[in-house]
This record gives sequence, structure tokens and C-alpha cells, in this order.
Amino acid sequence: MTTLMVQGTTSDAGKSTLVTALCRWLARHGVAVAPFKPQNMALNSAVTADGGEIGRAQAVQAQACGLAAHTDMNPVLLKPNSDTGAQVIVHGRAVGNMHAVAYHDYKRIALQAVLESHGRLRERYAVVMVEGAGSPAEINLREGDIANMGFAEAVDCPVILVADIDKGGVFAHLVGTLELLSASEQARVRGFVINRFRGDIALLQSGLDWLEARTGKPVLGVLPYLHDLHLEAEDAIDRRQGEKAGERLKVAVPVLPRISNHTDFDPLRLHPQVELSFVGPGQAIPPADLIVLPGSKSVRADLAFLREQGWEAAIQRHLRYGGKLIGICGGLQMLGRSIADPLGLEGAPGSSQGLGLLEIDTVLEAQKQLRNVRGRLALEEAEVAGYEIHAGVSCGAGLKSPAVRLDDGRGDGALSADGQVFGTYLHGLFETPAACAALLRWAGLSEVVSPDYQALRERDIERLADLVEAHLDAARLRALCGLSA
Repeated sequence: MTTLMVQGTTSDAGKSTLVTALCRWLARHGVAVAPFKPQNMALNSAVTADGGEIGRAQAVQAQACGLAAHTDMNPVLLKPNSDTGAQVIVHGRAVGNMHAVAYHDYKRIALQAVLESHGRLRERYAVVMVEGAGSPAEINLREGDIANMGFAEAVDCPVILVADIDKGGVFAHLVGTLELLSASEQARVRGFVINRFRGDIALLQSGLDWLEARTGKPVLGVLPYLHDLHLEAEDAIDRRQGEKAGERLKVAVPVLPRISNHTDFDPLRLHPQVELSFVGPGQAIPPADLIVLPGSKSVRADLAFLREQGWEAAIQRHLRYGGKLIGICGGLQMLGRSIADPLGLEGAPGSSQGLGLLEIDTVLEAQKQLRNVRGRLALEEAEVAGYEIHAGVSCGAGLKSPAVRLDDGRGDGALSADGQVFGTYLHGLFETPAACAALLRWAGLSEVVSPDYQALRERDIERLADLVEAHLDAARLRALCGLSA
């Protein structure tokens, strides 16, 4: 059984992309492979088959392997709820909130969880494909590291170092990162991958030759820039949209400081009939057919921020003129009459007045609700599939008119009496074609096409595997994975 780790010179160098590509490439060749990320920091998460919570990137990598997502694939997940603190999730379950300094001390315990999960995966799969976090050259984070070289040293695995040439300075990134590693860590780096190259490879060759001579490490390949690649973002909001013609529905999403699972909006961003606007601090909500309040890791603080930005008045004006409004998870809670956090799970204990648009009240409880669910919307009885990740428990008369009827017999969320406000706990609301189409019709689009979002995700995973086949040194990669040529 072999473990191979991909580390990056920077955040967004292409670690998630390369691991996804290698996972599908190996799976294509009949290799039993599983993804693994020891420690992830992200507010985009997924619910696993065993009822826990992991980063969405690892859920996509599991799909690339042909596997159901499991908590062992990301044993430590940090969900920031302030600039200096985060909710710590171990083996899929929240263990509490920690300040950065406290978590630094906790990493000794977290490492044991990481090694336990890695050990279980090694017993079941021929290859464990590991993704690092950030950069291994962060000097201030080296002590007690469990995300990069600290993990690689603990399990004695080889490392591929990936860098993004599109940002510029790729040779400085690679050589500089290598120079900042210890001698044993440098020896673990078995090769480089250069990501997102545009142009004629012949013009790069002299640089590649210099890099190999300077470091004694092989360049395993250069991956070209893939236009229109969609791979769910781990952190930054992807705002890219192609040219869209014909009738379009205007959708606005206020970007809250602790917005969570903003991947909910990828199906809308990629939809040929939707013009999606992410509204940032200091910006006014533009005229729109539909406003969507997203999930939040700090609902009361983000609601206060929404009001400070003047967005509450904009939402009220939007409704007076007949616009539609959706709240997802934390957004649903904001739509209600009150939000109480008596245990201080997301900040100081206390309660906040909601927007008062749905007759519900929410209390945050210690036990988080984690479910993959299916059901039907109250709109057109359209089929929907999604997942729940929330500490809030809502009650009130509004729940008598649920937005979704779940297959397990529960009602979810609420639909206002005037039909203008739709609130749900379901993330992934727009991923099911029938549900997406029904919601867009409800919001005002007369004739709706129904792109298959899951097929789009699968197509791009295949495109990544094609790049491995065409542009990377397959023989060296197989050797690093402990496989015969």
C-alpha cells in the first residue's frame, strides 16, 4: 500500500486539482485509490456517507475515485468563525471552538486522529492520494505541522510539489519553497508539476532544464491552462461566468463575512439563463428577480453585518416590488423572527431579532444536524437532493407550510403565505435539474433549460484525467504510487 502526497508552493497552486486528476487517472486504470487531506480549513463542506462532515474538495476527489465520501478522507476540518478562531471538526464531528493559539497546542491530539484515519485508508486502498494545505514553507507553522511535511514525515511518504505558472514567478516559487525545507523534507520531494501553463511549451523548456539542473529533481510535467474548468472551490468564491444570451434571470447573493457553502451557487453561476451577482461590502444590492441569502458560519454576526450594509432595507424594497427571496441554512434562520445562541456556539451568547419574513424562531444547539436528504419542493413537486449542515433548530407556525417535503417524512423550511419567500436548510438546492428549473420559473423565468450540473462536474473530472494522460510522466507517477510500469 502506497501513500503519495501533493503539496503546493502557495494556496491555490493546484493541489486540489492535481489530486482530483490523479485520483481519476488511477481509477481509470483499475487502481483502488482514495483521497486524503489531513487538515483542511474551509467553510465549504460536505456530508459523508457515514454521517460526518468533511471539506467539499475531498468529496469531489472521492467522486473522482468512484467512492462515497467518508470522514476518514478529511479527519480534521477547521471552519473559521472569526479572524482568529475556528470550529474544530475531528472525524466528522465538531469538538468545539478554538482560538488559533489553543489549536496550535491541540495539534498533538489532532495528529493522532489524522494517523488513525490514514491507517484505515491504507488498509483498504492500494494508493492513498494526499493533498497538503497552503504551503510547506510557512516557517511560523512548521512546529507541530500536521498538514504538510509534518504529516509526510510521520507516514514516510514521497511528495510532489505543484506551482501555478499563471501567477508568475513559478521558478522562484519552486526553488524558494525547496530551499526553506529541511534536508529530510527536501529529499521527500520527488518531482515538480507546473500548473496552468498558456503558450508554446518550447519557450518554457530552457527554464525546465535549469530547474532540474538546479534542484536535481525531475519535472513530472506541465499542465496546460484549462478554460471553463469547473472544480468546486475550497475557499475563494468563483465569480467566473460565460457569455449568456437571450432571456436571463437576475440573481443577487449578498456575500457575508462568514459565508458558508457558497458552492451552492455554482449551478446558478454556470446556468446559461442566469446572470449571477455576488454583492460585496460597500455595494448596493442591484435590481434583481431573485435575492438569495446564503449559509453562514456566524449567523447572528453576519445578520448584523447585513443590516450595517443597508441590505435589509434593500431586501424589503425588493419584496415590495414583487421580487422573490430564498434563504439557505443560515439564510433561512435570518428570515425568521429570532435567532438565539444561548451556548455561545458562534460567538458571544445571546439572541438577535431576525428579518421577520417567516414565522419561525431558531435556537442553536450543540449537536449539529448532518444529513444527506432527498425530497420534493413545494414548488411543482419538483425532485430535489441536498444535504443539511446546521446547529440551528427552528420552530414556529411557518413550518406548517414547508418549502420541501423530505422522503424521510419531515418537512423542511418554510414557504411564505404570499409565495414570495422560500427558506430551506438544504445545501445543494440548485444541483438537481428539476428543482433548479422549478425555482427559476418561480423566480420569473418563463422558459427554462435544465443543464445537468452533476454531468458537468463529471465531465471536468474526466478532462483533468485526460491532462494527466497527455502531459505528465506516467511511468514516474506509477513508480511513485508503488505500481508496476
